[in-house]
Parts: sequence; C-alpha cells; structure tokens
Amino acid sequence: MLFELLSDIIKVDDVLLITKNIGATCEIRSNHLTIRQKEKWITIGDNDGPAHMHINSEMIKSAEFIQEQRPDKISFSVRFFDENDERIMAAFFTKMYDESKNLVHVRKDLYDSLQNKYSSKIKF
Repeated sequence: MLFELLSDIIKVDDVLLITKNIGATCEIRSNHLTIRQKEKWITIGDNDGPAHMHINSEMIKSAEFIQEQRPDKISFSVRFFDENDERIMAAFFTKMYDESKNLVHVRKDLYDSLQNKYSSKIKF
C-alpha cells in the first residue's frame, strides 16, 4: 500500500517531497516524476536524472495526513514515519492558496480525495 500511496501523491503536481536529517534536507517537486519499486527500494524520479530519491519501504511503518495551522494559513501534508514514530519523509501539498490567501478548492479536493481513499492514519 505504501507504493500505491506514493504513486497517487506524485500524480498531483506541486507536491514537495522532503527528506531530512540533522545535517541535510532534500526537496523534490512531484511534477512529472516516475516511480518504481525493486525489492524493498522505491525510487521516485529518474535514476539518471538530476534529482531522485530512494526510499527503503521496510523502514516506513506508518503515514498520516496532517493539516497544521500556520500563522496565516493551513499546511497540508502526508508524513511518513519509522517504527519509532520519527519522520522519514513528508509530502507537502503546495500552491493551496491563491495570491489573496484564499484556499484553492480544487487543490483541497485532491488532498481530501487521497485522505478519503487511504484514511487519516495508515499502518504499513
């Protein structure tokens, strides 16, 4: 189910995939990415291209759809966690607001449809 969720997420343009640790952060925009899985490794992006990520599917144990209140808007994301509930990666849905800071309902509907399909909290 992890592969299917990631596949559905990267079909949405302007999702920012973020992996980070204490020393580095990597951000890849979802626009026109490929996805494939070989054994435990899920690769998002073209392996020969300028940016891609490899995800150890055995380390991701859960995911959660999170709507987080910010000072001037709500942030929409799907966050992926290991067995210790430490975040491994996140998918932030960007361009959710127009120039007047109004929610773009088409974008919100995309997020909601994924959440309805998979549920708010997912165990793998």
